[in-house]
Amino acid sequence: MVTRKGHAVAETVEADLLIVGAGPAGLYGAYYAGFRELKVAVVDSLPELGGQVTAMYPEKAILDVAGFPTIKGRELVANLVEQAATAAPTYLLGRTAIGVEHRGDRVRVLLDDETVVDAGAVILTAGIGRFQPRGLPAGEDWEGRGLAFFVPKLDVYAGQDVVVVGGGDSAFDWAHHLEPIAKSVTLVHRRTAFRAHASTVTAVQTSSVEIVTPATVTALLPGEDGALAEIEVTDADSGETHRRPAQAVIAALGFLADLGPLKEWGLDLDKRHILVDPAMRTNLPRVYAAGDVTEYPGKVRLIAVGFGEVATAVNNAAVDIDPDAHVFPGHSSEGS
Repeated sequence: MVTRKGHAVAETVEADLLIVGAGPAGLYGAYYAGFRELKVAVVDSLPELGGQVTAMYPEKAILDVAGFPTIKGRELVANLVEQAATAAPTYLLGRTAIGVEHRGDRVRVLLDDETVVDAGAVILTAGIGRFQPRGLPAGEDWEGRGLAFFVPKLDVYAGQDVVVVGGGDSAFDWAHHLEPIAKSVTLVHRRTAFRAHASTVTAVQTSSVEIVTPATVTALLPGEDGALAEIEVTDADSGETHRRPAQAVIAALGFLADLGPLKEWGLDLDKRHILVDPAMRTNLPRVYAAGDVTEYPGKVRLIAVGFGEVATAVNNAAVDIDPDAHVFPGHSSEGS
């Protein structure tokens, strides 16, 4: 695995296919490129494989991947990495694709460390693009000292009083998964209505999780040792405040996302999504897109949909790379 660290000089990486984004769709695309006997390189600005799932939801139970009644995010990524390994991909992690140039039947992509990837085609599987969590105003200076925005591991909260702030899927998922592990779980949301999936809301409402609405966390307070010990909660209607114990606060307030340098490539965009046709082609020659980053009529943003889209993109890109190839290569289960 090649990472940015340690590369003092620029290099050129040759590939049949470059995939920009190492989330679930990108990893499956790497596998499928190998199935099409293409040499593949994968770029991601994050230092680890798995994209948003690894960074934000490794412990989340994913329920809508075919063949898995339930699978944790980290387990899904591990399986995809193992599957992609059959293609022997070149991973270029901790690097961002910043520019593109077309030279005949080749696409040259410049990375932010001056590495150039020379490929026959490119597939953009950038997910939601670059993202950063929305801050908790009361939590300034507490990040890493009791305040977190993601939950990479549940067991670190064992025996703690945990406060989850937010009313969306992430907030309810984490409250639900932490409830049997933590000493106590309190969910604080500024509204009485929630954006999370109804079944998860019901599961949390019928558990021991205390739901405090409409309210905001207005202060994080230290104990005698300087560590986080309490929070202050302010009722949104009455303005009254009260304190409750908390050794950990998880701010699940959503995130800010954008396409970063991809916005400068000349792609046809719909806000922060890339417009594609039924073959997953963008408006740029030999540049395709798949997964959550794409937009077209009837688009549904599911991991399962991304798998199908990236397979479509790889098969069509294969014909760009080799005009004698066929879009449909046959089934992977067919014997030779």
